Amino acid sequence: MDIVLFFAANPDIFLIVTAILSLFIGSFLNVVIYRLPRMMEQSWSEECRVYLGLKPHAETEKLNLYLPFSHCPQCKKVIRPWHNIPILSYLWLRGQCAYCTAPISIRYPLVEALTCIVSAYVAWKFGFSWQTAAALLFTWIIICLTFIDLDYHLLPDQLTLLLLWLGLFFSIFNLFCTSHDAIIGAIVGYIIFAATQLLFEWTTGKTGMGQGDFKFLAALGAYLGWQMLPLIILLASITGILFAVAHMIVKRHIKSVPLPFGPYLAFAGWIAMLWGNEIMLYYFEMVY
Repeated sequence: MDIVLFFAANPDIFLIVTAILSLFIGSFLNVVIYRLPRMMEQSWSEECRVYLGLKPHAETEKLNLYLPFSHCPQCKKVIRPWHNIPILSYLWLRGQCAYCTAPISIRYPLVEALTCIVSAYVAWKFGFSWQTAAALLFTWIIICLTFIDLDYHLLPDQLTLLLLWLGLFFSIFNLFCTSHDAIIGAIVGYIIFAATQLLFEWTTGKTGMGQGDFKFLAALGAYLGWQMLPLIILLASITGILFAVAHMIVKRHIKSVPLPFGPYLAFAGWIAMLWGNEIMLYYFEMVY
């Protein structure tokens, strides 16, 4: 209770603590982004082998989010704790492994920095409250979904369904929307993309989007309420179109390349969480 009163009375310290904590959360998100798709691939492979009556791969290294300990993919040596301090270790080691000098992807400090910045902003926006806790969980999950979708064109059920159930749970306490709006948001969010995909496939014979996008939009609807779905779809579509046009200009040719839609949904959902009510109010004032 003393800690709660302390942070409530000292919002600046709360922001600093949130920023520092989110750096380490960002380090963990890097683990999730790297390992979760590989864990899923291992699971699918083993399921296929069982279905085909084959023996499991005895030499396959079992992965989870905490074992084996983080190690260099080149020399396989375990990364020491002082070599794994967010951002600082990367700068100190000059982006190289401490043992074999193999290059370390700049993705890791960028994810840590991004997590720190957006988490601190969320804490500033909502203050010391339960709404901040819910918004931080939302932010961390969509960061994982964004980078996994960029790498694999995959939105894991482990994350989209977690986001959906958290949204339904938080709606009990009316943090972002009521339970009524959350349930409708989950149902309508899924149906919108499912119906769009069926129509697209019926008219073109092609697959336009995966079911991960259906579940992601359903999760956003559950978290923020059905009222935010039009704004989320509009922002995601505009962002996706702008990126596609920029991509064609840079590449200087038009080519049908599948682009993940998850990152645009994540961006639109985050914007809607922070400023959705203000944007909708401004829109209605302009129209009416």
